[in-house]
Amino acid sequence: MFEHFDTQEEVFGAKLSAALTMEHDSLDMLVELQDRTQRWELRDLFHAHASETRQQIDNIERCFQLLEERLRASPSPATKGLAKESRSMFLKTDDDVVDSALLAGALETELYEIGVYQSLITIAETWDDADDVVRLLTENLQQEVAASEKIQQAAEDVAAQDSAARET
Repeated sequence: MFEHFDTQEEVFGAKLSAALTMEHDSLDMLVELQDRTQRWELRDLFHAHASETRQQIDNIERCFQLLEERLRASPSPATKGLAKESRSMFLKTDDDVVDSALLAGALETELYEIGVYQSLITIAETWDDADDVVRLLTENLQQEVAASEKIQQAAEDVAAQDSAARET
């Protein structure tokens, strides 16, 4: 059935619901990345972000409670597509360089999540009595920004290591 939104609150609710699915999809992907990576430091990075993602799920669920909304998950076609693209890429990639493919998929997902949280915060900041919702979403946003910076640094390190290995 086609949904139609008449109010900003309905748009926000739909986006918050999709964010819940997004984080569950991300958690699944992070577990898969931990299993596929060739480097222990990346396994630790993905494991740490999976823990943060669990907290982000809790934060979104708390937002539903604060807004007195029924907790629901809506499809997140973007994260399903990002996960499918990432899986396709790393399944085609040799184990010697698979970490570069894993990091690319992880970074793309983080950047999408950052945009989702920015749009949710933008709406929630205009509402009276939504300070706690803004705080929880901002916490998620800050974690995503930090994760994207760590993943970017890891991608640069892996690229340099792989490049050096090719030269020897």
